[in-house]
Amino acid sequence: MTALTGPYLSAARTALDLAGHAAVADHWAEPSALEGFTVGGLAAHLLGQVTSVTAALDADHAGKETVSLHEHYARAAWLAADIDNPYNTAIRAGGERSAEDGPEAVLADAGKALERLAAELPGLDPARITGNVKWAYAMGLDDFLATRILELVVHADDLAYSTGVDTPVFDGEAFASAAALLAHLAAARHGQPALVRALARAERAPAVISGL
Repeated sequence: MTALTGPYLSAARTALDLAGHAAVADHWAEPSALEGFTVGGLAAHLLGQVTSVTAALDADHAGKETVSLHEHYARAAWLAADIDNPYNTAIRAGGERSAEDGPEAVLADAGKALERLAAELPGLDPARITGNVKWAYAMGLDDFLATRILELVVHADDLAYSTGVDTPVFDGEAFASAAALLAHLAAARHGQPALVRALARAERAPAVISGL
């Protein structure tokens, strides 16, 4: 079992519980806090961090270049890009298409995927190479799960804020993984001193420190 299998499964359950909140279904067709996403589209994108893992495990990644976790983000076309960037536009479009099936269907698909992952992930070789089927490259399983944990943690807050629901508290290991990755991305984007000041010196903290 990989180091992040347990934290990932916990994070996925937390996201599924949030997406199943009555407020999400009640606001499904309304705009979310993320421009261009309805609540339903955002919920579908959030739960896509579960269904995309089953798709990744089923895909053939033979012949793809293998990259590290940090190299993945260094190549990410969507990172710090305008919301109308083609990659970001495609992400929103995919979420909205999935949302057309309605909250019950979206939740059912994610729930089924999570059941499968709970059964399969603990038995997988930590050295397994996988990744999103749309990526031109692949990565180690733990690195891929780290990317999904980050998405789950960040978009859970987006969805909760969009519907007036309290942002869920994630498992400590899952949150630590997301926080460490966000800190790395923030330092890469703004410099180490900016991150240190934002976290430790409010009197000279920068106005912006987003890792994404």
